[in-house]
Amino acid sequence: MLGLMQDRPLLISTLIEHAARYHPTVEIVSRTCEGPIVRTNYAELRARSAKLANALIRLGVKSGDRVASLAWNTHRHMELYFAVSGIGAVLNTVNPRLFPEQIDYIINHAENQVLFFDITFEGIVAGLQSKLKTVGAVVAMTDEAHLPATVENCLSYEALLEAESDQIAWPDFDERTASSLCYTSGTTGNPKGVLYSHRSTILHSFMVCTADGFRLARADSVLLVVPLFHVNAWGIPYASAMCGAKLVLPGPKLDGKSLFDLAVEEKCTFSLGVPTVWLGFFKHIDDTPDLDLSGLKLERVVVGGSAAPRAIIER
Repeated sequence: MLGLMQDRPLLISTLIEHAARYHPTVEIVSRTCEGPIVRTNYAELRARSAKLANALIRLGVKSGDRVASLAWNTHRHMELYFAVSGIGAVLNTVNPRLFPEQIDYIINHAENQVLFFDITFEGIVAGLQSKLKTVGAVVAMTDEAHLPATVENCLSYEALLEAESDQIAWPDFDERTASSLCYTSGTTGNPKGVLYSHRSTILHSFMVCTADGFRLARADSVLLVVPLFHVNAWGIPYASAMCGAKLVLPGPKLDGKSLFDLAVEEKCTFSLGVPTVWLGFFKHIDDTPDLDLSGLKLERVVVGGSAAPRAIIER
């Protein structure tokens, strides 16, 4: 005999639908590669993710296909997180800081069908484009006005979305289906791929929101510095949609001053990043003696990726 209470698969698409329904106006603040800061919210994230999902289907992406991203922490990259997995495809977040030959290996090994990239990585994509055996479409995550000139047959992300409807019936499938694919940095031979499932992602989101986890909650404003291309940004994009936390995405500007200014302006209470990030953050404070620290509201910080030096912990 089976219990039928809440008998539905744990799918990532349910997170974005939940976010749009129960905390639609909570902000997502994103510094773009073009320069300006864009303010959106969970309702708009859901609408644009649906448009992107429809665009992916139009590009021929099917369940189980892999879609690559070479991108910073922006609202567009967040949209990929929900759109790709939502239709049953697999998002392969590629680390742009790897050597070109490693990026080449990862994209070919994963057999990605589509490659999305931020315009700051135009040189990487242009240099590798002829070597990418399975990539059928290349999409610059920008508008028509900022399309890179050196990438052949490049599509505009915003133009793709403009042509689509924001109405979608997200498909149901086995919750053990792969949702994202991350590769190691290749320190021992070629990079190794790790597949995450919808089930593991939802369960991890619950853990992030627990009091004994990261205690992520609706009251938080999260400065998300850990990259979206690194271990699913430690699950924060999904958990934030679950609990309704405000997200602040720094884009390509990860220097101490830029992060400090964002933390103050957006009243961030929680932040996550590797030790190098916090060393730069403290250096900006130390190098600016007259800096007003009264507006800094960070209550909790997560340091990961490598062991935090004692000096960072103490400070």
